[in-house]
Amino acid sequence: MSRRRPVMSEKLKYELAQELGFADVVDREGWGGVTTRDAGSLVRAAIERAERGVTGSK
Repeated sequence: MSRRRPVMSEKLKYELAQELGFADVVDREGWGGVTTRDAGSLVRAAIERAERGVTGSK
């Protein structure tokens, strides 16, 4: 079975984690230590950023 390609780069995920305030958890425990709530916030922030990029607004 082949592995799927990640949708978000590690750089983008870490940048969003910094903005959302849980990059310290990622530093200490890796992505496996991120709570479900924080992971959802990260996805939501990534979607919002992508939508802003498509519409051209900030």
